[in-house]
Amino acid sequence: MIAGIIMSLAGGLSLFLFGMHVMSEGIEQAAGAKMRSILEFFTTNRFTGMIVGFFFTAVIQSSSACTALVVAFVNSGLMSLSQAVGVILGSNIGTTVTSQLVSFNLSAYAPAISLIGVVCLLFIKKPFAKKIGTVLIGFGVLFMGLTGMKDAMSGIKEMPVIADAFASLTNPLLAILLGLVITTIVQSSSVTVSITLLMASQGLLGLPICLYIILGCNIGACSTAMLASLSGNKMAKRAALIHLLFNVFGTIIMFVLLQFTMDYVVTGIEAISGGDMGRCVANAHTIFKIFQVLILFPFGGGLVKLTYLLVPGEDEKIGYRANMQLKYIGGKNIFSPATAVIEVIKELDRMATLASENLNRAMNALITLDDDDIEEAYEVEQNINYLHKEITEYLVKISQTNLPVEDAKSIGALFHVVNDIERIGDHAENAADAAKQRRQDHSSFSPAAMKDMGELLDMVNTIIRFAIEMFTNNDETHLHDVQNLEEAIDEREREVQQAHVERMASGECSAEAGMIFSDIISGLERVADHAVNIAFCMYDNA
Repeated sequence: MIAGIIMSLAGGLSLFLFGMHVMSEGIEQAAGAKMRSILEFFTTNRFTGMIVGFFFTAVIQSSSACTALVVAFVNSGLMSLSQAVGVILGSNIGTTVTSQLVSFNLSAYAPAISLIGVVCLLFIKKPFAKKIGTVLIGFGVLFMGLTGMKDAMSGIKEMPVIADAFASLTNPLLAILLGLVITTIVQSSSVTVSITLLMASQGLLGLPICLYIILGCNIGACSTAMLASLSGNKMAKRAALIHLLFNVFGTIIMFVLLQFTMDYVVTGIEAISGGDMGRCVANAHTIFKIFQVLILFPFGGGLVKLTYLLVPGEDEKIGYRANMQLKYIGGKNIFSPATAVIEVIKELDRMATLASENLNRAMNALITLDDDDIEEAYEVEQNINYLHKEITEYLVKISQTNLPVEDAKSIGALFHVVNDIERIGDHAENAADAAKQRRQDHSSFSPAAMKDMGELLDMVNTIIRFAIEMFTNNDETHLHDVQNLEEAIDEREREVQQAHVERMASGECSAEAGMIFSDIISGLERVADHAVNIAFCMYDNA
């Protein structure tokens, strides 16, 4: 009998954990990009960040996932620590939504919900509908698992030895440790609270000991973010510490208060819950979290300062021209499917800036014949080639993961962007080659030729700048500017080439210099084409 109960309990727990995972992952994939945009936009201050953190966690059903995402945001520079505080506080309240759902008996609807999910997954071809189907399947499986655990626990209740063992659990510190350990193992406070809720509803645990288990769950829930931060930079570690410090301080405060007010707390919770033990645990979880946030919200700035004391110093800064180094992806950057594409875009922005600067460096060397500029142009080109290789490999890697639907659609465009940027770098190298050739031939440009090259380069620099802004910021402000500039550059290239032919015919420009000039002008026009590709890549993809 005992073996059967254990197997039933293990089976129910497996379904519950699997359902929770599938549901959370499905929601992240279906709406991850939109939720990420909301997270970025509405975290300008601590209060709005708290509201967003609450709704974000309530939707994805996991404070651990929300906090891990916040750590990834801080790690990649998309969010400051001050903004992270509000989101983390809100996520601690949002995580109580799961236990509230569990406390209502929705198990009877689970099969129907799962069936709808299967229909969406198998018979509707739209990716978004498939993700929604995954969410519904996860939701249904979760409650099927709850039913299995509930049935198993009803059997435990009939076994005096085991029932007495649970009843003997009266040590508050041991209960806190139990909640902490179980939550650390299953990586979800929602799971531990739900199990506690079921045990309480079956009469295996009393409400006072459940309250202490909940406090332990709060600290155990920090393990996911702490583990995620281990591979991150110092700012990521500080973000994870904010989550840990909030829950440690909140647990200490609640523990002390319960020593003096336990009877009043239990009476009050039972009164508002109608005597239903499951609802009592769920309501206690919510009330505790809200109380902790109210107490610690004014000290958010202090939590940030404390993290700087616990994690002192700064990371080594990686500049735009750092040789053979990635700044936003790989290395000590935390991998998160929800932020992977954003981090690639930031790395591409850095690469594009390198290529643009190198084009101007090489063009300057073409006029001045400066040896240092020529050699530096070659060195930077090697760095651009390195970034091209590493970013391409990273795009291949993340394309094989479960990215949010909108992000997955953009992968193809990002492959094109990295190639276009690399081609701009090649044109800079061509200009450096031309500078070396001109120095060897002792050829010179006429003043009119240098003026034409300068004017065309200015136009190309402008279209590159507009293109990078459109790509990195998803901003349509320069949409028509880019279109008009492309036409203007094409027209100007034709005019400059014609004027060049006339100068050669009149003897103003040597044949050697004329060949170099023609190649450079054509190259600048092609650079503008690559810039246009970059500017419109996301729009073409949409």
